[in-house]
Amino acid sequence: MKKTITFCVLQFALCILNYSITKAQTAYITNWGDSTVSVINVATNAVKATIKVGEDPSGVSVSPDGSKVYVTNYGSRSVSEIFTASNIVFATITVGNFPNGIAVTPDGSIVYVTNYYDNTLSVINTASNTVTATIPVGTGPAGVAVSPDGSKVYVTNAGSSTVSEIFTASNIIFATIPVGTGPQGISVSPDGNFIYVANEHSNSVSVINTASNTITATIPVGSDPLGVSVSPNGDMVYVTDFGDNSVSVINTASNTVTATITVGSEPLGVSVTPDGKKVYIANNGGNSADVINTATNTVTAACATGNSPYAFGNFISTYGDGIAPQSMVAAGIEVFPNPASEEIRVIGNQCSVSGVEVFNLLGEKVCSLPITDHCSPITINVADFPAGVYMVKVKTEKGMEVKKFIKE
Repeated sequence: MKKTITFCVLQFALCILNYSITKAQTAYITNWGDSTVSVINVATNAVKATIKVGEDPSGVSVSPDGSKVYVTNYGSRSVSEIFTASNIVFATITVGNFPNGIAVTPDGSIVYVTNYYDNTLSVINTASNTVTATIPVGTGPAGVAVSPDGSKVYVTNAGSSTVSEIFTASNIIFATIPVGTGPQGISVSPDGNFIYVANEHSNSVSVINTASNTITATIPVGSDPLGVSVSPNGDMVYVTDFGDNSVSVINTASNTVTATITVGSEPLGVSVTPDGKKVYIANNGGNSADVINTATNTVTAACATGNSPYAFGNFISTYGDGIAPQSMVAAGIEVFPNPASEEIRVIGNQCSVSGVEVFNLLGEKVCSLPITDHCSPITINVADFPAGVYMVKVKTEKGMEVKKFIKE
């Protein structure tokens, strides 16, 4: 045991966060055709990075603190976890058959994934990156959204023309709500009172009252509506009309379309910026993302993307450069892979790690590493550690964090 300290290796790799770069919200657009994610600075509309993920990436969801992005890889039957500080995939999680929609809970602890051909919803624990439950839903589950209080999950079932309401505490379906034909995208109002569902084959949007789980309005829109996003103040809903190359703008007070905006070819994903001033549209047939000014309902810019952008879900971060302000989050220490057989990596969100120690369950220190480069991931060789459970004690500017890992 005494000699295990010699196997602790510190490798300097990529800087996790550079505070000198311009602060702005960030859009993460999945590109189905080339298995990448385009990272776009919302202030400049410039592509900052291109991230390689799994095959046929479709759905995308940004964690509430902006530290992570989760992407469904439809063709790889997996979910990619991306750390936004480094724009690197740090975990690939196996889920069901042809995952499509994805949504993170408001506290960032759970990710929900629709598995289109399995008729199920995968529940991922973000602390361990493991699937903790698989919930049967309707036929052809497509979109998924979480209520603002995190108590409910809503899933569109394209083949059943229904929406499943699931209680997150029990993972049990509480209600099944009939909507239009072929429901796809789904979005919940900021107050949690209404759900908006894009019905692809009915050319309509269903408005569901969450208190009664009844349809209060059916709004005609353009041809083949797919994506839907509610503005931060809940006043407007934006719907991509895939077949018409347009976006329908719905006033939620009257439940009527007040504007129809011509965009690029085959618009699919849609997200509103946190300040409500812009709407980003992923044009699946145009290899671009259009930017709509919400004050004038006009396209003011077009961003380059990869091949066949999809971006089904919430793809814009809440905070500057995809990272929440330092005062609002903990150091965000992650230890992975876990379990591990050869090595583990220790990483923090904010260039905050200043020391790492590893203890066994007897309280004996087996590894100690002083840190000089606070922005680099730390790699620890654990190949010669005896199998068992270990505790990693990480000193950060936020205080001390302890993480457990299992040596196989």
